[in-house]
Amino acid sequence: MARTNTTSRTDSDRTDLYQSITDKIITELEAGRVPWVQPWASSKASLDMPRNGKTGDRYSGINILILWDAVVANGFSTNSFLTFRQALALGGNVRKGERGTTVVYAHRFTPDSERRRASEDGREPGSIPFLKRYTVFSTDQCEGLPDRIAAPPPPVPEGLIRPEAEALIAATGADFRIGGDRAFYAPGQDYVQVPRPDAYFDPINWHRTAFHELSHWVGGRSRLDRDQTGAFGSKEYGREELIAEMGGAFVCAALGIVPTVRHADYLGSWLDIIREDNRAIVRAASAASKAANFLLDFRGELATDQPDTGGPTTWREAA
Repeated sequence: MARTNTTSRTDSDRTDLYQSITDKIITELEAGRVPWVQPWASSKASLDMPRNGKTGDRYSGINILILWDAVVANGFSTNSFLTFRQALALGGNVRKGERGTTVVYAHRFTPDSERRRASEDGREPGSIPFLKRYTVFSTDQCEGLPDRIAAPPPPVPEGLIRPEAEALIAATGADFRIGGDRAFYAPGQDYVQVPRPDAYFDPINWHRTAFHELSHWVGGRSRLDRDQTGAFGSKEYGREELIAEMGGAFVCAALGIVPTVRHADYLGSWLDIIREDNRAIVRAASAASKAANFLLDFRGELATDQPDTGGPTTWREAA
C-alpha cells in the first residue's frame, strides 16, 4: 500500500510540474510575450545560451526558456547558473536571502522488476519517463566565486555575427538556396530556400529566417527524422513550426543574434496546442534544443578546411 501511495504522489508531482511550466508559458503567450524572444535590448546580460557556471555545460530544452526568463526578469548580468552545492565547491556561496530558479531534469529509468520480466520474455525492457525539480542560482546571486566564474562574458563583437552565421550555414552542407519571394524547407527535395537578404526591411531578420528554415531541415528524414507530414493549419504543422521557431531562436542566441518572432500569426495555434497537452511545450523545447545543437555542432568543422565531396552546393542563387 505504501508503494502505491508513493507512486501516486510521484505521478502527481510530475503532472503538477508539467502543468506549472505550461501555465507559465500560456500566461506569457496570452500577454503577447513569446518566451523564446526575450527583450534583450533592456537586459543587463549579453545575449547567450544559459549554461552551468561550474561545468560549462549548456542547459537545454525547457530550461533555456525558464532561465532566460529569470535573467531578464531579475536583471542578471550573466547567463551563468550554479546549484547551491556547486557554489560551495567553487569556494563561494549563495548570498543569504537569495531565491533560486527552479529548473527540471528529464530522463527515463527502468525498474528492476521490468528488467526481470523483459529478460524472462526475451524482449527489450521498457522505461518510464520522469521529471525532477532542482534549484539553481545566477552567479550574480553568489559571492566569493573565482573571477573566471563570476565575471559576465563580454558582448559579441559587432562585426563577427554575420560572418559566423554565414560560415555555420555553409558548414552544414545543406542545399541552401537564396532567392524567390518566400522562405521554406522542401522535405521531398531536401533543400532550404530563403529570399535575398536585401528583401528584408531589417537585414538581421534574414539570419533568423535562415535558422528557422534550417531547424526544419534538421528534422529531415536523414537527420533527426521528425514528423513533418502535417498539412498547413493542422496541429502537427503547428507543432513543427513551434519547434522551428524555438530552434532558430536558440541558434541565433548562441551566435549573438537577437531573436524575434518570425511567425507571430501562429500564436493562436501554439496556445491551442499547449492548452490541450500540458507536456507539449516541454516536448517542443526539447526537440528545438536537439535541432539547435545539431546545427551548432557544425561549428566544430569551421576551423578545418573540408574537402569537396561533390555534395549539394551551398549558398547558390535559387532559380
